[in-house]
This record gives sequence, C-alpha cells and structure tokens, in this order.
Amino acid sequence: MGSTERIRSPMDMMHVEGEIRVNYLYTAGVAGERFLREIKENAKILGIKCRRCNTIHVPPKIYCERCFERLDEWVELTGEGQVEAFTTCHFDADGSRLAEPEILAAIRLRGANESIVHRIKEAPAEGVHIGMNVKAVFREKKDRVGSILDIDHFKPSAP
Repeated sequence: MGSTERIRSPMDMMHVEGEIRVNYLYTAGVAGERFLREIKENAKILGIKCRRCNTIHVPPKIYCERCFERLDEWVELTGEGQVEAFTTCHFDADGSRLAEPEILAAIRLRGANESIVHRIKEAPAEGVHIGMNVKAVFREKKDRVGSILDIDHFKPSAP
C-alpha cells in the first residue's frame, strides 16, 4: 500500500521506523519576554489584565483566552499566593531518580485568575497542603538568566 492510497482498515496501515529531525526555535513572545525580563532584572512578577472581563493572566498573553480581547494593561503582582494543587516528584524529566524528592505545585498568585507551576521548598512534604500561603523566592540577581527558573522556588508565608 502506498502513502497516497486510501486506508480502509487499520490492518492496512503502514509504518516506517526511523527518526525525523525537527529544528525549531521557541520564543517567549512579546508578553512572555517582558514577563521574564521583569523577573530577571527586577525580581517582580507581572500579570496582564483584560479590560473587558477583568481576568489577570499569569504568565501574560497578548490576547485574553476568555473573551479574545487584546491585552496591554500590565499589573505588578506581589509574588504571594496559594497552593491550588501539588505533587511530589521522585524522578526528573529524563526519568532519572532524584537524590531528594521535589514538590511541584500549581500556585495562584494573589490577584491572578490563573496558576503557575513551580517548586515548593523550605517546607516539609507533609506540611504542604491545598490553600497553603506561599511567596516567591528569587535567585540572586547575578545568577538570573531570563527564565521562569529565576524564581528559584516558593516558600511558606503568613496569610
């Protein structure tokens, strides 16, 4: 069966083993670039507010996903928020066992309508819970590179 013939049965499907090289360049985009620059240069977390539906997006986007309005009203957030969900990771992204488990959490920053996923540190695993108040801990300025990981982690904070 050739690649241009119509497949009438899953049993007729053909496959070819091999690799396909894919070259790509990922950019953070206009909104993402400003978001990351503020983290790197000023240790500040910015959101972007929709004038139509009042949603504050973090990380920022250029269009509102709820009402499709173009976004351009930047707002500074405190870097404090609450844990909405969390998990304990025992393996890294490559499947290798971590020396110490890490806690990853969905964190809704105060004032934002969306969550970001990041590490929780400075808290015992059994102490992490949904609704826990946390605040961002930034890397030293000399160590920041313009990445979401310039926020080193989140730690417990007072309400």
